[in-house]
Amino acid sequence: MSAPGPTTSRRRRAAVLTAALACSALLTGPGPAAAGSPPDAPTPRPAAPTAPVPPSPSPSVAVPRLDWSPCRPGSPWDCATAKVPLDHAAPAGRTIDLAVVRRQATDPARRIGTLFVNPGGPGGPGTVQVPQNYDAFPEELRERFDIVSWDPRGIGSSTAVNCFDTTDEARAWAARPPAGFPVGAQQRKAWTDAYDDLGRRCEKRDPDLLRHVSTADTARDLDLLRRSVGERRLNYLGVSYGTILGATYANLFPGNVRAMVLDSNIAPRAWTGDPAQDDPRTTTLLRMGSDRTAAATLDRFLTLCGSAPTARCAFSAGSPEATREKFDRLMQQLRERPIGSWTYARTVADTVNSLYIVDPGWTALASRLQELSQGRAPEPPVYPPPPPVAEPNPYLGDEQAAAVWCADSPNPRDPAAYQRLEEDSARRAGDAGRFWTWAAEPCATWPARAAAGYDGPWNTPTARPVLVIGTRYDPSTPYTGAQAMAAELADARLLTNDGYGHTALFNNGSRCISAYESRYFVDGTLPPPGTVCRADRTPFS
Repeated sequence: MSAPGPTTSRRRRAAVLTAALACSALLTGPGPAAAGSPPDAPTPRPAAPTAPVPPSPSPSVAVPRLDWSPCRPGSPWDCATAKVPLDHAAPAGRTIDLAVVRRQATDPARRIGTLFVNPGGPGGPGTVQVPQNYDAFPEELRERFDIVSWDPRGIGSSTAVNCFDTTDEARAWAARPPAGFPVGAQQRKAWTDAYDDLGRRCEKRDPDLLRHVSTADTARDLDLLRRSVGERRLNYLGVSYGTILGATYANLFPGNVRAMVLDSNIAPRAWTGDPAQDDPRTTTLLRMGSDRTAAATLDRFLTLCGSAPTARCAFSAGSPEATREKFDRLMQQLRERPIGSWTYARTVADTVNSLYIVDPGWTALASRLQELSQGRAPEPPVYPPPPPVAEPNPYLGDEQAAAVWCADSPNPRDPAAYQRLEEDSARRAGDAGRFWTWAAEPCATWPARAAAGYDGPWNTPTARPVLVIGTRYDPSTPYTGAQAMAAELADARLLTNDGYGHTALFNNGSRCISAYESRYFVDGTLPPPGTVCRADRTPFS
């Protein structure tokens, strides 16, 4: 899960469910969504009527006031700050701030309401990522909805988890863990010692905040924000980690759902594990199958690259088989001798993260791999400038993703277990398995558990059905996660994206997906059961 400015190189190393699970990759700046009707899509049918569910009772928490003003002079984005309770069970106690952004509907005469967006994570700053990727939203959604996002509690420009007194302290700590993941006993010790130290620093700094940054806490914040903008029911689009946030909201506030799209899903039971286990035997990401889906997506990348001429894929060796062999040779060479700062582990991490965004991510990745294969250190990826918002470069240390993820989702508590898990995963998923295994290790020594988490049930009937989107070749959230989400929720429809990359929204190369998504948000129409959309273009074609 990294990017320029707001996201540092160390987030690519351990921030995992953001774009390494979606945070980093989203900031590579996908192109604008394609407009128009899908030429080969089935005609949508209205969704079957569902029994109305009474709205959830209003909590006794005061609705925060949002005083909107332009984020910067001349910016099309408005900013506001919402004050919410640290502990929703104690609304008279300490309050914290939530940074919120809004882009008003571009066609006010046809405006439907507000669409809340969570761009992933945990640790994704919505106040940066949503403005930066605004053009990726289908045109009809931009026309008819105010697009609103926020930095969840603990993240970015909201009241944030920050375990260092100074920038220099944070920078010094960031130099301690090896890039990507540890290789060998010496690096494993450096990695585990660094994250053990991080947890101890965080526990000393603000232990109360660490226990109140759970997904359920953020779902309760979201319901307050819904009320703040005057919406009777919620319109919500959640990608990656945002899917587990959406599912949590749907089960805590089932009567308040008007329209909810969950794109690139985490299987709910993979996130919660077995709450009865104090020390689970595997990690969140391995339960999800992130290692397997990354391996499958990498194999697809190499297949398509090898099927293309070098003019379209610089790393092509003339055939899929030869290109896979070329990649394996490169990994072995980097294990034996790095090229500048490009170690084996750094290159694996860069490869997995670069598979998130197809255009231009896959082409740029192929060029970097080709440079390395010729013995040259490539230039790092180039990212777009930050958006015109109040705080385009908030602090986003590793501890912010860890604070949510490690407190919410069970992972093994013994750092020594991760070496065994790495080898098991590498046998089934190759290099990508090593990356995804160590991404969870910071949770081994994390000091806090959520005071008010949510472990289910996941099948509470909602006021309206939920649309679940899953992508076939996704390097972090497998298609099986979308199947599991659709099966777990009480009333959901699965829409299959037979395409590539992490999230259909930010790889919006399918007019079919855009059309169904827009129609659902506008009038509640679901795609027919079993609908499959295909990408408008195959990578390297």
